[in-house]
Amino acid sequence: MFKLSLLCVAAVLAVASQEAQGKMTCKLPQVQIPDDWITMVDPCTKKMKEQVQEELTAAMTYFAMGAHFSKDTVNRPGFAKIFFDSASEERDHAIKIIGYLLMRGGLTKDISQLIRDPQPLSEAWTDGLSALKDALKLEAHVTRKIRDIATTCEEPGRDGQDFNDYHLVDWLTGDFLTEQYEGQRDLAGKISNLGKMLEAHGALGEFLFDKKLLNGVSI
Repeated sequence: MFKLSLLCVAAVLAVASQEAQGKMTCKLPQVQIPDDWITMVDPCTKKMKEQVQEELTAAMTYFAMGAHFSKDTVNRPGFAKIFFDSASEERDHAIKIIGYLLMRGGLTKDISQLIRDPQPLSEAWTDGLSALKDALKLEAHVTRKIRDIATTCEEPGRDGQDFNDYHLVDWLTGDFLTEQYEGQRDLAGKISNLGKMLEAHGALGEFLFDKKLLNGVSI
């Protein structure tokens, strides 16, 4: 009889606990947030979202370069290092752009299709010089895309929109374009020096160039 009573008490407590948990379930209402703070217009938002994909495609291309030069049949650790570093920089650029869109309210309504399975532009290169040339072409392409965003967002009247997003243009030119131009100049210098070393020393020139890259020597 005593055991039966304990079972009944346990059953009552279990039911009471379940009811209490049901009543305490946190159900937050849908908050209506004013949207007058969102001042980015659609053309700018669209191009910024597209730029995320551009940066990720560049990152995947650099990852492919790093992997290619890491292979035992190629074995150029210096080239692999600089390309893996570049891949990380491009990924960070994508994260920065997403952060800016979040700050300006450009992702509060729709984040679908922001990242669409980026693929590398290529997966193999004949030598270090061809990879550096492809890297310079890639950086020039990304630079043009960034400049296109700035042009779209700083000229009132384009596409029937009356706007001038000074902050976005200043952010792009300050945080991105300077780094792009410096990177392009660095790659151009590397291409020039490696080309001269190949002409003077043949395959040994690339080997020596790779060792300098690996040791962080400015070339």
